[in-house]
Amino acid sequence: MLISSIIIYILFTIAIGFWASKRIHYTEDFTLAGKSLSTVVVGVTIFATWFGAELVMGMPNQFVSHGIQGIIADQFGVFLCLVLIAVFYAKKMYQLQIVTINDFFRIRFNRSIELVSSILILPVYFAWVAAQFLALAVIFNSVLNVPVSIGILIAAFTVLIYTYVGGMWAVSLTDLIQSIMIIIGLLILLITLMDMSEPLADIIAKKPDGFFNFLPDNGWINWLNYLALWFAFGIGSIPSQEIYQRVFSAKSVKAGVNGVYFSAGLLFIVGIIPILIGLIAADLHPELMAINGGENLIPDIVSLYMSTPVQVLFFGALISAILSTSSGALLAPATIIAENIIKGKNTAIPDQRLLYLTRLSVIFVAIVSAIFALLGSSVHELVIIASVFLMVSLFIPFTLGLFWKRFSN
Repeated sequence: MLISSIIIYILFTIAIGFWASKRIHYTEDFTLAGKSLSTVVVGVTIFATWFGAELVMGMPNQFVSHGIQGIIADQFGVFLCLVLIAVFYAKKMYQLQIVTINDFFRIRFNRSIELVSSILILPVYFAWVAAQFLALAVIFNSVLNVPVSIGILIAAFTVLIYTYVGGMWAVSLTDLIQSIMIIIGLLILLITLMDMSEPLADIIAKKPDGFFNFLPDNGWINWLNYLALWFAFGIGSIPSQEIYQRVFSAKSVKAGVNGVYFSAGLLFIVGIIPILIGLIAADLHPELMAINGGENLIPDIVSLYMSTPVQVLFFGALISAILSTSSGALLAPATIIAENIIKGKNTAIPDQRLLYLTRLSVIFVAIVSAIFALLGSSVHELVIIASVFLMVSLFIPFTLGLFWKRFSN
């Protein structure tokens, strides 16, 4: 039942992509869904893009191991980032009537800055998409007994197909369905675990002093580390193409801004669910924290102790989270390659050719990301470290260029 359900779900996702392709007539339809998305759809697509495997599998382990301090970046930093974008950035960027944040660098500075910023930002997405392909491959290996290398290729092919044919229309429609799957699957797992465990208040009471401290211990090193966690996502992710691409896809500036607010609230509230699941799971079966450092705490407890229907719902939710993150992270760099590296100032490119080049860019990003995933985690770590640095380095010129008129090349 579990295997057949996963296969059917993947085929259904691909089918949505082909259905969405009927709406694709121009490049704007492919990259920005014809600038027609409502507040709810904008918010849900941002939520689905950022609510990936890291939040479902990584954050619960960090919370169980380190308490509130372990989830500052993922839970609170992400919330801060989206609120800052909604308050200060979204309206200004929408009013520019552009497609990518790198268009802003060309308008505000020059073609050279546009090109450099585009090249710098691409490794961020190669690493991010590769991590999602690898996460899907691990699930396929666990559930379907497919070798990880083959699983990476299956994951890449699945995401590539529906993103290639349907663009932002396919991404937004699948994100809507996948978000519902994520929330329902996680809620049912939480309710099931709560029925199996002692009261949540008793589990919380057993935690050591300082576990729920929001602020760090005294000492400047502790405070520097604490602020770094906030800044990593709260500041470093502000110049993120996948967020602005959804803002630009909104039918109005109001829908774009409110969509970002909606996504911030949705991510924060839904993000609490896997944290609670991890807390209860570690209390019920603490031995699972010793397996692979607790990274697979939630998938392990589902596989070992849950009924088949609960397994179907959970793995459906997990696959949904990874697929939605993958597709959003795939479309963003493909748009940058076509719009800012290939096209640039050359407005003479016919729209149908630009649409063709954007789709080719989707294939290119998928291939490069799959290669990164196949090369292994050591490469990932190096690329991700570089990616974080590059994203933070773009924040200053992006922000000063947007808000300070005297800021120059």
